[in-house]
Amino acid sequence: MTTTAQAFGTALIGQTEKALNAILDRQLAGTGITEPQWVTLTLTVVSGGVIDRTELIRRVSGATQFSQAAVAERITELTAAGFLRDGGDGRVQVTDEGQARWTQVRTAIGPITQGLWGDLPAEDLATAGRVLSIVLDRANAVLVGP
Repeated sequence: MTTTAQAFGTALIGQTEKALNAILDRQLAGTGITEPQWVTLTLTVVSGGVIDRTELIRRVSGATQFSQAAVAERITELTAAGFLRDGGDGRVQVTDEGQARWTQVRTAIGPITQGLWGDLPAEDLATAGRVLSIVLDRANAVLVGP
C-alpha cells in the first residue's frame, strides 16, 4: 500500500490514533477487556504486577486524561472480572488470569506493531518520538491551564 505523506498536524495524529485503537480493539475482541481497562491492566502489569491503588489511578489518569473516578471504576471492573485483585493493603495486584490475558493480547499485538514501524530507521523513530513527546507535553500543559 502506497500513501502520500500527509502534513504533520492534528488530522494525521488523530487518524493514526484512531487506526491504532481500531487494531487494539480487534485484538481485545472476545477478551472481556475494553480499551480503557487495557490501559489500566497494562500499567499494572508493567509496574511489576503490584502497585499502590492511588498511584495506579494517578498514572492511568495522567496517561489517558480519564478522570480519577473513571479509572477507579475500571479497576473495580477488572477486579470483578478476575483480572485484578485488591491486595488488602491499598495495593492492586494482577491475577494469574489477568497476566495470561495481557500476555495473550501483547503477543498478538507484537507482530502487528513490528509490521507497522519495525523496519523504519532508528533515527526516524527517534525523531518521531521526540516530536510527539513535545506535542504531548504541550497538550498536557494546555489541559492543566494557566
